[in-house]
Amino acid sequence: MKKILILGAGKSSTFLIEHLAKTAESKNREIIVADLSEETATKRIQGLPHTKAIRFSSDEQMERENLIQSVDVVISMLPAFLHPIIAKDCLKYNKHLFTASYESAELKKWKEEIESKNLLFLNECGLDPGIDHMSAMQIIDNQKALGNEIISFKSFAGGLLAPESEDNPWKYKFTWNPRNVVLAGQGVSRFIRNGKYKYVPYHMLFRRLEKITFEEIGEFEGYPNRDSLSYRPIYGLENIPTILRGTLRRTGFCTSWDVFVQLGMTDDSFEMSLPEGFTKRMFVNSFLPYHPDKTVETKITELLPWVNEEILSKIKWTGLFDNTVLPKLKGSPASILQLILEEKWALKPEDKDMIVMQHQFEVNTGTKTKKIISSLVCIGENQERTAMAKTVGLPLALAVDLFLDGKIKQKGLVLPISPEIYIPLLSELKKQGITFKEKEEDLG
Repeated sequence: MKKILILGAGKSSTFLIEHLAKTAESKNREIIVADLSEETATKRIQGLPHTKAIRFSSDEQMERENLIQSVDVVISMLPAFLHPIIAKDCLKYNKHLFTASYESAELKKWKEEIESKNLLFLNECGLDPGIDHMSAMQIIDNQKALGNEIISFKSFAGGLLAPESEDNPWKYKFTWNPRNVVLAGQGVSRFIRNGKYKYVPYHMLFRRLEKITFEEIGEFEGYPNRDSLSYRPIYGLENIPTILRGTLRRTGFCTSWDVFVQLGMTDDSFEMSLPEGFTKRMFVNSFLPYHPDKTVETKITELLPWVNEEILSKIKWTGLFDNTVLPKLKGSPASILQLILEEKWALKPEDKDMIVMQHQFEVNTGTKTKKIISSLVCIGENQERTAMAKTVGLPLALAVDLFLDGKIKQKGLVLPISPEIYIPLLSELKKQGITFKEKEEDLG
């Protein structure tokens, strides 16, 4: 009997566990779901065959190593900073490892050892990164096989609300880790456009937007991710003159969010210690110039002249202009802002999330230039069976399934960018309703 260990039973593990459990009996497998909360792990496996829930802490070395030693395959759904600890154990005990997280510099150091032990360490096999790699590589490889040259590649993705759940002026709620949303984009974004290197510092990020349209759900805006340049060699597009990866939000979100960025309210580098009774309105005012008479609203529009009534109304809706006491008085500006927004951007029981992704290619065929647009829209079922859980968990489950069935033979430190991996995975994802719609148009 093959044993599959799933570390972490958070929201994103729902479809992963379900899919592997479906065939566990027929394929003679056991699924062990381990989480810091045994209660959470038990909840995830209720009614599923050949599954077992246990408590797990990455800090307890002996128990951790004994657990990893006892299985055949490890799937880590833990926070990314814990992956090297798990990877080291997998190396020590010759176990295969699968994650949805970015391939870290630490894992790259072990590349030769992973290969020498004939192990498969498959990373970036979730949504973004993951489905984005696979769907992009399928188009890239197909166009190269036709002898065409890809001269531009832009890719955008976002975790948002389904249209029927967009019931606030931001058209946004927290559908994944709130902290990551508040800190999104910090650092410098880098990409290349028409052969020119471009760098966008954080304070300019939410002003450098691209309009992205989906036929069935309308308009979005995309801002650039941190590092698009590193994907040129990954995708085999070393000399491409334009490559850009970005994040999607509904139109109008970024201009309003930029107010928080410009004022310094998303700063996580220092701690505020505020007196008792400090209100949300005082919190905003603490980032504005002093004036004995002017209102917070007036000072914002004077400091940031592009702020209009629509933007002010969005900020007002969050409660930041209210004279109610802050939810906490100590912490970084970002952490305080996060708590305020968590209250307003909380999902209702009936809300559904949505994943959107779009690839845009410009291709030179030798006789003409054409544009290929490939779009994915995936809407969640409910708060447990979310689109995020489906698109993150299913690719991992399918990859493990194919590997144990002997259909993925590749070994080493791997991303899902080879036909051996992406062709069967995309085919299976299509059967599960995760499918891209593709269209082409001539550019002349």
